Amino acid sequence: MTLIAPTLQGFFTDRLAKQRQASPRTIAAYRDTLRLLLAFVHHQSAKAPSQLDWDDLDAAMISGFLNHLETERHNSTRTRNVRLTAIRSLFSYAALRHPEHAAVIQRVLAIPPKRYEKGIVSFLTALEVDALLDAPDLARWEGRRDRALMLLTVQTGLRVSELIGLNCGDILLGTGGHVRCEGKGRKHRAVPLTSAVEAVLRVWVSERAGGPHDPLFPTRTGRRLSRDAIELRVSTHAATAAERCPSLLTKRVHPHVLRHSCAMSLLQAGVDTSVIALWLGHADIRSTQPYLHADLTTKEQALARTTPATVSPGRYRPTDKLLAFLESL
Repeated sequence: MTLIAPTLQGFFTDRLAKQRQASPRTIAAYRDTLRLLLAFVHHQSAKAPSQLDWDDLDAAMISGFLNHLETERHNSTRTRNVRLTAIRSLFSYAALRHPEHAAVIQRVLAIPPKRYEKGIVSFLTALEVDALLDAPDLARWEGRRDRALMLLTVQTGLRVSELIGLNCGDILLGTGGHVRCEGKGRKHRAVPLTSAVEAVLRVWVSERAGGPHDPLFPTRTGRRLSRDAIELRVSTHAATAAERCPSLLTKRVHPHVLRHSCAMSLLQAGVDTSVIALWLGHADIRSTQPYLHADLTTKEQALARTTPATVSPGRYRPTDKLLAFLESL
């Protein structure tokens, strides 16, 4: 074997597992990236992955792999940058073990992430949230589970990974009711529950009848719901809710949109962004800034403060349907 194989093995067993104590999700993401990279290099050079050397992974090859992700695998720019982060982490580790390949490694580390357009955060209005929560069939066990899951997400803003990891013992009902979860970076946080959400969860926990370490939202067989399963349930209920609320047809509803909706409801209620960051488990308050850009209500209030007293506050809204059509173009 060449030098790549033992270094790659040490990267996972020593650097990620022991030194950084990376989460299983991080290790899996890095594994998938490097597996794709080795398969690409094997296809380009006809060398077996176990026979590759560092000179085979030069900057030109890595750049070709990144282009392959976008053009042939149709990955987004954001996904491409995440893959590059995994590769750079491996090469940073290799730089300490193989100084004789410093030139090749430094050229790879110099590959910059690609810039991309950041769209406006998508979220649901109060009417859309109500329609979504009314969509599950409460006569079925799955419907009652899905409604409790979506209601909890809309109120607490939990990530999908946090929902999957919830156990029955993580819900505290009664005085000071709240939910405990473990977020990114192994950060633990507690989010308070409203009386309405607490009432629904009380009924669900009683029906669920699980132990403290059993998943709060299981499948029929008692296993934890997967990320794909939760996304499928939310999109299915969104399609049903669109029959009652047509505005949902213009939005791609997925679990993270419910998290965005929680943040927007807090922002529109006048909650400070630093509190919202704590509520959502953001490591940096700058992660909360996109919600400010998406909130037209706050901007309209700011516009009203600068509007002359003789002008009625608010945005221009055509009264005629034809004018409204022209305005929408």
